[in-house]
Amino acid sequence: MTESGWTIDELAARVAAALGDGYPGAPNGRVRDLPNARAIRWYATKGLVDRPAAMRGRTALYGPRHLLQLVAVKRRQAQGRSLVQIQAELAGADEAALRAIAGSPDALPPPPPPAPVAAPARPARFWTERPAPAAPPPATPPAAGPPAPALLTGVPLEGGAVLLLPAAPDHDDLDAIAVAAGPLLDLLSARGLLRSAP
Repeated sequence: MTESGWTIDELAARVAAALGDGYPGAPNGRVRDLPNARAIRWYATKGLVDRPAAMRGRTALYGPRHLLQLVAVKRRQAQGRSLVQIQAELAGADEAALRAIAGSPDALPPPPPPAPVAAPARPARFWTERPAPAAPPPATPPAAGPPAPALLTGVPLEGGAVLLLPAAPDHDDLDAIAVAAGPLLDLLSARGLLRSAP
């Protein structure tokens, strides 16, 4: 078994090994003596076997409980029980019940050891132990304010209009701006948006 489980073919081989050579098979001859991958999937859809424990890509992985369930199903079938009867008996069965039905052949994995119990932690006595130094607070970057406004240069036009520019224009720029501003100033004057001359 890999760390995460057996493939379905590895599980089927484990079931065959667990049932052993003395396994008589089902008495009516209509049931497969040993389950193959297709039968294992079918048992899972009927609830006789748990769904896969994990997936590795598209490969289903199975564990020791699946092995116990399959061996228990096959043992009960060998006794002539129907799947409906087996399903009723095994529904919710714990590992001890499954082991009792499956028998204890060498091929079955041993039950897992009990989980170690941790000793309760001894509470610290604040008056006898020096406290751990406090961690320094994380450095915070200075708060970023709004970006500084760009300095604008005002170019006076006729009628009190002012054109704002992000850079200072030179003498040639001022002459070109005065020529290009003519149509705009005419529009502003027609709409009454400029100061009238005194």
